[in-house]
Amino acid sequence: MNSLLIDPAWAIACAFLFSLCVGSFLNVVIHRLPIMMTREWEKEIFCYLKVQEAKQQQEEQEEQEEQEEQEEQEEQEEVYNLSVPASACPKCEHRIRWYENIPVISWIFLGAKCSSCGLPIPFRYPFVELFTATCSAYAIYVFGPNLIGLSVVFLTWVLICLTFIDYDRQLLPDSLTLPLLWLGLLVNSFGFFTSLEHAVYGAVAGYLSLWIIYWAFKLLTGKEGMGYGDFKLLAALGAWVGFFQLPFVILLSALSGAIIGITLMLLKKHSSQTPMPFGPYLAIAGWIVLIWGDLLTPMYIHFITVIGVI
Repeated sequence: MNSLLIDPAWAIACAFLFSLCVGSFLNVVIHRLPIMMTREWEKEIFCYLKVQEAKQQQEEQEEQEEQEEQEEQEEQEEVYNLSVPASACPKCEHRIRWYENIPVISWIFLGAKCSSCGLPIPFRYPFVELFTATCSAYAIYVFGPNLIGLSVVFLTWVLICLTFIDYDRQLLPDSLTLPLLWLGLLVNSFGFFTSLEHAVYGAVAGYLSLWIIYWAFKLLTGKEGMGYGDFKLLAALGAWVGFFQLPFVILLSALSGAIIGITLMLLKKHSSQTPMPFGPYLAIAGWIVLIWGDLLTPMYIHFITVIGVI
């Protein structure tokens, strides 16, 4: 611990290696959390339909039999969470051994394919690991091996999860966004990035700003332009960066979304009718503002001033 505090390079290296392993776990979260949520929704729907059916029949005996059948089904239901079952190949169900699950290294030595059936392993797995490690190490480089740096590292992990889940499923789980909101208020109760007052105002303004846009767009077009998860994510980012940095987050997210969206359309990977998640752009903008906000804000204000004069 003393070495980490005295030698920043050692702290950065440790952050990189540890976050490399965390990145491997984030791949599991990105893949499994939406599946877990879908199964939970299906279970709730099943229970609701069973209850409605039992009420229509109005016979206690049949209701008891259905309840026993449901309990038996729940007992036989396969356990599925972030730790169970063990990671396996989706094609041949080969169980991945520990030495086949070393971040980045295993992917290289396996030749980017399953050791049993040869199914290609997507590049995204080592990319998430390296991206997580790089961003986390940079956070420690900027803020140092202290509570502020560690809080930014944790924020980085959650934002990476949200980015890829929203990209894959157009879903921002409450189990990630809401804890991020409360953690932002908690860290700013110590004044890490802004005052608690500005953090609260930032959270409220973040939620309401997209909520107003959502309803205005829906009333005008009859369509939903975004989901409630976007409101909660911007509220969480507002709790971290504060009220005065929030407009910068919105501007950067819109700018990055426009640039990436236009690029994808030019590459013909998306059409103008293809729905695009907004969460990844919010996450990118929020992370940039938290890391470089003090440097970029004066440039932004100067740019707006110049535009106003012109």
